[in-house]
Amino acid sequence: MESQTRVNNSFYDTLHHLWEEGSAHPIALLRAENELRNPWIRTIIEKRLGSRCKVLDIGCGGGLLTNQLAKEGHEVSGIDLSSGSLSFAAKRDNTQSVNYFLGPAETLPFLDASFDVVCAMDLLEHVEDPAKVISEASRVLKKKGLFFFHTFNRTWLSWLIVIKGVEWCVRNAPSDMHLYKCFIKPEELSRFCEMSQMQVEKMVGVKPVVNSAFWKMIISKEVSPNFRFIFTPSLKTGYSGYSVKI
Repeated sequence: MESQTRVNNSFYDTLHHLWEEGSAHPIALLRAENELRNPWIRTIIEKRLGSRCKVLDIGCGGGLLTNQLAKEGHEVSGIDLSSGSLSFAAKRDNTQSVNYFLGPAETLPFLDASFDVVCAMDLLEHVEDPAKVISEASRVLKKKGLFFFHTFNRTWLSWLIVIKGVEWCVRNAPSDMHLYKCFIKPEELSRFCEMSQMQVEKMVGVKPVVNSAFWKMIISKEVSPNFRFIFTPSLKTGYSGYSVKI
């Protein structure tokens, strides 16, 4: 089912402008997901914690979330292993206020209880030890702080849609961008959070809208700017959620 034992994360250094434009690469799907998730994250932060929080985005990539939260007035830091992605993110930070760091998610260079919010969006399925990453997220999170996540369930449907579907339906899909064995069942993620003194408060599924833009992608192998995701009660494929530090 899989051609290698580790997820291919090297392609992130080659994305450059594709982080924000272009339709013939799976990163366009990530942009569409962010259009759904970013407002959701922002609303929950403001409702639970207020309008100015210290936020850490682990695996921040090209800054699709970090830069948006900075525009909303939050004090934001981002960390990633891709120097190319960080360089792009910094250039696109219109506020020039985001602190970007190069480093691994498993050993964060921050003091305990440094942040009100920690995010790990589309990251946990890209690391070898997601429980360790979650433990580090909890360590740097203040009590009653929020930990946001997005990942993929380990089901045959996820394998079909997230792995094979992207390979078949989107041009320039990197090999081994996702590995089935690295997908995380919701009950496993909940257990990882509980082991790190965090309680999951919400999980919600994410799925594509099956409309003309969806079928256009199937035919053209490019992601239309009108391609959209929506939330769904089903957690069978991708799912987002958040935990609270106890």
